Amino acid sequence: MSKTSDNDDNLLEIVQSCIRIAKAKGANEATASASRKRDVNFDWRDGKPEKVEESTKRGVQLGLFVDGRYATVSTSDLRVEALQTLISDAVELARSLAKDPYRGLPDPELYRAQSKFDLDLEDPKYASVNAPTRRRLAEEAEAAARAVKGSEAILSVSTSVSDTLTEQVLMNSNGFVGQRRDTRFFVSASVSVKDADGRRPEDYSYAGARHFGEVPEATTIGREAAERTLARLGTKKGESATLPMVIDNRAAGRMVGFLMDPLSGASLQQKRSFLEGKVGQPVMADKVNIIDDPLVPKGFGSRLWDHEGITAKPRPLVQAGVLRSYYIDTYYGRKLGVAPTSGSPSNLRWSLGDRSRRALVDDIKDGIFVTGFLGGNSNSLTGDFSLGVQGFRIRMGQIAEPVGELNISGNHLEFWKRLALIGNDPFPYSALRTPTLVFDAVSFAGV
Repeated sequence: MSKTSDNDDNLLEIVQSCIRIAKAKGANEATASASRKRDVNFDWRDGKPEKVEESTKRGVQLGLFVDGRYATVSTSDLRVEALQTLISDAVELARSLAKDPYRGLPDPELYRAQSKFDLDLEDPKYASVNAPTRRRLAEEAEAAARAVKGSEAILSVSTSVSDTLTEQVLMNSNGFVGQRRDTRFFVSASVSVKDADGRRPEDYSYAGARHFGEVPEATTIGREAAERTLARLGTKKGESATLPMVIDNRAAGRMVGFLMDPLSGASLQQKRSFLEGKVGQPVMADKVNIIDDPLVPKGFGSRLWDHEGITAKPRPLVQAGVLRSYYIDTYYGRKLGVAPTSGSPSNLRWSLGDRSRRALVDDIKDGIFVTGFLGGNSNSLTGDFSLGVQGFRIRMGQIAEPVGELNISGNHLEFWKRLALIGNDPFPYSALRTPTLVFDAVSFAGV
């Protein structure tokens, strides 16, 4: 169970008060979520501080179910008298709205069997990260970037150090109470350089962790940002061709992200999902196995319960290329006539291959190694997409010259069936955890 502190008791008292007031004012059911979030950001640019921000936000959100009607309100004024006025007005407002028979709290059975596993989402040493530490890391990242071979081409280096502490208490009037605290720390670096033709390529690197001591060295992040950017020098316009495509694990998250909205209950119910009716059907290559796993220790998407209080459990999303489930909350589950799963993704756990990115590239005689997507769009209704890409030509198993001004386009239902190989390297700084992906016969169009 998530660690607690004396401060959590205040948040708990707030949601208890909200539920009590809502019931007294005439709500049949109610849900209340109180949160407190502290963000600190230290931005450094070219040898000096650029911006320092620290903010603490707190507030409460309420959902009120009144005689078959539903209203939501939120406020940062947590005084009892202010909450009484807000909730009283909101209940009266709800009575003026149209009835919605699908609105209501989850079945209490969905709160049961919650894991007792400690997900280790909070760093107990969070308070020890101070201003001198943030500045030191920012300086180290810049110094490492400027120490890379070829750094005389560097125009600017920006680095950033950030940390967040989030506390939340959720209470539903039909029996659920949940508390959680989590931390996260990130260090990033961005580098711009001047090319011989006057262009100014940019690239970046970042890394983070739930625990400060597990964030990679700032020097590693700065060095990688510079190396990625300097490698873009001399970029040429790519030629139109049909070639194998290797997407590095960081960039692959962009492609996977396009699938999240079409998998949502809202998109399904509103007939704007190309994945509607696809459960039980192949939608990817048969080597793809993905589990939505909320119980990954220290994962960025980890949780014991979701935003409604529904118990979080691992469940298959894709098995042998076949779609197995959607992201459906209580409301859209009732409208669709299906059992709710959860309204949002947690962590994706892939069945990984046994080869590294380097080994995957070794086997390709002629192809494109994609390191980033530029602009473009993906249509949730049709599955059609068109994206700009940048990366490097692969020649005889070697990363060769940088290329850009290329587009790829297609349809997700056809595209994902061309997935030929999966790497062994899930990107650790995102809940999507995408590995390197290799696609066969992708059509690249020179712009």
